[in-house]
Amino acid sequence: MNQDDLKTLVGRAALAYVPEGAIVGVGTGSTVDRFIDALAGMKDRIRGAVSSSNRSTERLRALGIAVFDAAEVERLPVYIDGADEIDGRGHMIKGGGAALTREKIVADLAERFVCIADASKRVDVLGRFPLPVEVIPMAAAQLVRRFAALGGTATLREGVVTDNGQAILDVRGLAITDPAGFELEVNQWPGVVTVGVFARHKASVCLLGTPEGVQTLTY
Repeated sequence: MNQDDLKTLVGRAALAYVPEGAIVGVGTGSTVDRFIDALAGMKDRIRGAVSSSNRSTERLRALGIAVFDAAEVERLPVYIDGADEIDGRGHMIKGGGAALTREKIVADLAERFVCIADASKRVDVLGRFPLPVEVIPMAAAQLVRRFAALGGTATLREGVVTDNGQAILDVRGLAITDPAGFELEVNQWPGVVTVGVFARHKASVCLLGTPEGVQTLTY
């Protein structure tokens, strides 16, 4: 199976985690697109979705799935999203699609985070994938220097403006051995909107697409 087949496989497998009658949290990205397509097959058995991006909202609505604003719900039973990397404890790097802040907001509403990914996203230590950080543009140069002090090389993602109107730095050269501590530290730096380490909001379950089928990992 190629990578697209694996994405379709885990997208369909995630339907098992969607309770009937629920509003479901929906993430962003190419793997989530496959989940949204699969979710359309049971749209009459759910109330709708809370989406983490304009892109996903458009896809959901085009398939006839109601989209609720995050402010309209107090809790979600599940949030289903992909990851750019996931380690053996369920910590993730996210934000390759520049939706990390809204993804973290929706994840915070959810009782359970189900990560859907192909096996290439599984790592021992986070940091091989360039770490996305949503920043206020005024602080970008200052934050580049702060990451350099940690041994990272941060570059502005050219031509990208997030759904929140901000910029993205991509940081290369980091080995994030303490994801929770790193997330806490960087989130306190002035000008950081959200760092793309998901440790506090880590995955409860990962549905990993492999050539042998879907592997279910729990944390």
